[in-house]
Amino acid sequence: MDLTALNKIANAMVAPGKGILAADESSGTIKKRFDSINVESTEDSRRDYREMLFRTETAMREHISGVILFDETIRQNAADGTPLVKLIEQAGSIPGIKVDRGAHALAGAEGEKVTEGLDGLRDRLNEYYELGARFAKWRAVIDIAGDEIPSGYCISTNVHALARYAALCQEAGIVPIVEPEVLMDGDHDIDRCYDVTEFTLKSLFDELYAQDVALEGTILKPNMVLSGKKCANRASVSEVAEKTVKCFRSSVPAALPGIVFLSGGQSDEEATAHLNAMNAEYKDKMPWGLSFSYGRALQAAPLKAWGGKAENVPAAKAAFAHRAKMNSLATQGDWSDGLENQA
Repeated sequence: MDLTALNKIANAMVAPGKGILAADESSGTIKKRFDSINVESTEDSRRDYREMLFRTETAMREHISGVILFDETIRQNAADGTPLVKLIEQAGSIPGIKVDRGAHALAGAEGEKVTEGLDGLRDRLNEYYELGARFAKWRAVIDIAGDEIPSGYCISTNVHALARYAALCQEAGIVPIVEPEVLMDGDHDIDRCYDVTEFTLKSLFDELYAQDVALEGTILKPNMVLSGKKCANRASVSEVAEKTVKCFRSSVPAALPGIVFLSGGQSDEEATAHLNAMNAEYKDKMPWGLSFSYGRALQAAPLKAWGGKAENVPAAKAAFAHRAKMNSLATQGDWSDGLENQA
């Protein structure tokens, strides 16, 4: 393992003012998104859509540090024959790859899941490195359902898998993004989310240490500390910022190069506002930078503007560039809702 090289990549992934575009939707997920705009999901239409994003030069060069790809996408060429990985590199971004194979029912734990995909991962990572990937992502799903879920069993099984994946990544010269997502589905309040998130993160870093994963070559992609979607009294932006920062300061080691949040079902502006509040209010009190690794929160607007039509590409690119810029500002604590209507 070349920790110096891994650390250099990890620091580039969390460069000031930049974040990560999560374009790693599975075929099933992107089909649902295409269905919402009445576009057939084919290999070519998926390629055209993602190529459009990667060719949005202002966004990619100024605001996007890396792109998480799906297995299909990392192997695809643009319409002119250029590998999509090369488009990303030419824009100054780092190609990455999703390597987990999804969350499946956890044996002996009704209603809970564990992420699979460790079998054959070493060989797949070596292949992805040859294809150009320099970082990877693995998502674990932690659901909150009443007082009994999540169980300690569910959390320990998932963080063990995350650590095994991370160690294999570093062996292959690939920076691991470890993503333990505490879901915001349900009616739990923000304090319940805080407790589960803190326990999950502390368990994760204990396991990473036990499996000799170098934190200096690792990136964390967590949820924010939020009220459940169905909570009657959802927490304010300032409370989300306060409790998220408090939770992370108590559970995330300073050796980590940075943290990139998932949007986790938040609206575009909500995800931006929460990230901005953390950086505006607490930036000088944190040992690591807080940035973004958004999928839908970066893509919903350009997807709608595109609608599968070539004549809409300029408008879709403008929508993507705008969302990338808004989140870039949020990483510096410089965003305001008054900027949202500016071109």
